[in-house]
Amino acid sequence: MSEYPAETVSALLATGAADTPAIGAPGRPWLSHGGLRTLAQRTVADLNGMGIGRGDRVALVLPNGPEAASSFVAIAIGATTAPLNPAYKADEFAFYLSDLNARAVVMLAGMESPARQVAAELGIPVIELVPDADGPAGGFTLSPPTNLSGRPALPGTAEAEDQALVLHTSGTTSRPKIVPLQHRNITASAYHIGRALELTSEDRCLNIMPLFHIHGLIAATLSSLAAGAGVSCTPGFNAFRFFSWFGEVRPTWYTAVPTMHQAILELAPRNRAVISAGRLRFIRSSSSSLPGPVMTALEAAFGVPVIESYGMTEAAHQMASNPLPPLPRFPGCVGRAAGPEVAILGDDGSLLPPGAIGEVAIRGRNVTAGYENNPAANASAFTNGWFRTGDQGTLDADGYLRLTGRLKELINRGGEKISPLEVDEVLMEHPAVAQCLTFAVPHAKLGEEVAAAIVLREGTAAKDTELRDFCGSRLAAFKVPRRIVFLTEIPKGATGKLQRVGLAEKLWLHG
Repeated sequence: MSEYPAETVSALLATGAADTPAIGAPGRPWLSHGGLRTLAQRTVADLNGMGIGRGDRVALVLPNGPEAASSFVAIAIGATTAPLNPAYKADEFAFYLSDLNARAVVMLAGMESPARQVAAELGIPVIELVPDADGPAGGFTLSPPTNLSGRPALPGTAEAEDQALVLHTSGTTSRPKIVPLQHRNITASAYHIGRALELTSEDRCLNIMPLFHIHGLIAATLSSLAAGAGVSCTPGFNAFRFFSWFGEVRPTWYTAVPTMHQAILELAPRNRAVISAGRLRFIRSSSSSLPGPVMTALEAAFGVPVIESYGMTEAAHQMASNPLPPLPRFPGCVGRAAGPEVAILGDDGSLLPPGAIGEVAIRGRNVTAGYENNPAANASAFTNGWFRTGDQGTLDADGYLRLTGRLKELINRGGEKISPLEVDEVLMEHPAVAQCLTFAVPHAKLGEEVAAAIVLREGTAAKDTELRDFCGSRLAAFKVPRRIVFLTEIPKGATGKLQRVGLAEKLWLHG
């Protein structure tokens, strides 16, 4: 079989046997692969009837669930999808819909959202998605608005070079950038993930990731469909409902960000019977670094390997992944190249040897061709065909990649560069620490000082002096956090990732 059996979403969907599960949801019957193919064909015809075709951008404002997954796949076959966080406020919708130049917005019928008013003000038609209440999960019809008609310039199914998906970068330190991803990019990434995880048609993924984010869209959804497997889509992450979903769906794997894994881990001891009755094959973690102690504890709680992977939007998600047993995996390591080539670059763009620390760079079929309408960003992001990720790391002689920090997150304390990840790893070894995040705070003389936000385990206590002494016994003095803030919850982004950049301002910490 070819390394890439398909290079369009339409061709990728041809893999699954017609009567096998494709898209599901807890408490609902499965939509089969054959049913999904029929749904996709009808959706493209409906869009064409509204004057929407290849290259036209359709924003998706939908709650998490099976329709978010099926509509992403079906609409991508005949147009360009742009999933948006349904929790956005009016000003955010105004920015994203304008920046995308959206041709239409698909919304769940009856859903209240400021996106409706914003779309009306911008003159963007709203297409109502009506779920098939009596049919399998993920079934829907599109109800056309009166202000949308005509003939599309490019009807029919998309080709490999057509844009399937456009997403914005997080924009924590700058204006969000548009990342266009072609069909060949996202299908390649789906196959890369499937190979790394050895997915087959027998696998079932339990998706708890948001479906407006590259992790849920590609790692959970598209990689499952590419393998002819099934993905069960929950309404979103809820640690207290996770184990009831787990017991019902009986997944062979799930994928999540570290904060979700930590919340699940807290509830695992009281759900041992559900875990032991399951058929889990592995757990996957991605989107931010998984603390080593959490990986070890997850493996002990579930009795399966935890596979940490490394991804980003510009790579259509996956870049590296730890391998499944019997090959070795290491806590605090994101594994080996798992799709694109991975290299370490010096400041001048030269390739560095194994063991050297530099900027992680990638190139390959799954990597975006460049940011949209942003020549300055592209000039700084691409060097000699390599995409510079903005992450600092090192490759060992066996090709295992270890990240030492996000370049923009490195703390510059009087000229000493400190990796917050290194400090996180030490703090997480303390028995009272449930969660931590090391970050920079302004300092009048040093420029920046080391700080840490800490969430303590339930029923434990620790003073800031104790944690500083703990770090001091394991780290050089200049790396020890001078300020420690105890919180009940560390602020997270929309996808559940902890956010270092800007945390000092959020917590009103000043020099």
